[in-house]
Amino acid sequence: MMRQNLILLALCQGLFLTNNVLFMAVNGLVGLTMAPMGWLATLPIMAYVVGGAASTGLVAKTQKQLGRKRSFELGIGVAIFSALLCVVAVWFRQFWLLVFATFVAGFYQANGQLYRFAAAELASPELRDKAVSWVLAGGLLGAVAGPNLASYTKDFFEVDFAGSYLSLTFVGLLALLLMHRIQFSDDTRTSKNAKPADASTQATEARSQASETTSIQQPINRSIGEIMRQPVFLVSVLGASFGYGVMNLLMAATPLAMQVCGMPFSDAAFVLEWHVIGMFAPGFFTGHLIQRFGAVKIMLTGVFLNLVCIGIALSGTELYQFTLALFVLGVGWNFLFTASTTFSLQAYHPAERDKAQGAINFWVFFVMGFSSLGSGALVTAQGWQILNMVSVLPMLILLLALLLYFSQAKVNAASTR
Repeated sequence: MMRQNLILLALCQGLFLTNNVLFMAVNGLVGLTMAPMGWLATLPIMAYVVGGAASTGLVAKTQKQLGRKRSFELGIGVAIFSALLCVVAVWFRQFWLLVFATFVAGFYQANGQLYRFAAAELASPELRDKAVSWVLAGGLLGAVAGPNLASYTKDFFEVDFAGSYLSLTFVGLLALLLMHRIQFSDDTRTSKNAKPADASTQATEARSQASETTSIQQPINRSIGEIMRQPVFLVSVLGASFGYGVMNLLMAATPLAMQVCGMPFSDAAFVLEWHVIGMFAPGFFTGHLIQRFGAVKIMLTGVFLNLVCIGIALSGTELYQFTLALFVLGVGWNFLFTASTTFSLQAYHPAERDKAQGAINFWVFFVMGFSSLGSGALVTAQGWQILNMVSVLPMLILLLALLLYFSQAKVNAASTR
């Protein structure tokens, strides 16, 4: 049952990323043709991120009141509705309706960002690192499906990209079908009609309850401020938010930069496909690396890969340079985001799950919001080179934070001997 649940959740992650990647590939280009000013081209991308940030509190409540499954199903339903709104917006060339539609889709984004935490809960304690990594690896489906779906459906109707948005409704329906088959642990406790859990599920729940019992002596009713002041939490948030922010800054700007360089949309779709492969292919072994070397060292490796990506991007604007830079960026993101997620599990107790995970996702969306709008403004006004130079600063801040934490951890370990 655990394996089946994780496979289904990984497929849902892939369909969620199909939605995300298609949005990233299409929204900036559609925005450029419809926006009243060029620098607002990526506003539909920013609206998607801001919608996610605005939804984190609401999603935390629905997760608590409805449980994992129903909240996730609600998110997918909102995704289908928002995709239909996008079709109407592009068909009638209503830019602000497109912005509103992508803002509404942010509710799905806020739900989907919790799939990785749900993966940890579906697995036994000794497999949680790998479970997070495996489910994130499901994004490989989005790596292939998202860019190709955007490319193949771009001209399906007489209005460019109307078919691309419409295809997302079918993606959502498939995700809804798969999500309905997943059995989450809180469903067995909250649903009156739930089937009895099998031996595997009961064993997983018993281990989870045992873990909660052993931590009962710890403070489990802390405020979100107390949780956030922990060094572990701060480093986790910086890793997840800066890793996602820099990735989003460069990925959102890439189709626009390539169009300025005279490259066709098919080339941009190819680059984004390899970028998302870089994001999720390492998921098959990132969990093993984290278990062997520790989360902090893997996060440091992610920072290094982001800096390598920036160096490649600054070296030129040929197709192979865009492709290689975005692929390395994807791998760097995977290391940062996966390690940050598993590292954050040390910062809160099971009873604090919803507010702690909501806070992490809020800061991820907050940073992504700035990077989404900034990518369009920088690439249209300053160019690809300046955009990449700006990306160095958050990576240097994160590097400093990781080194400080690593050195402090070594001092603490030495003092306890």
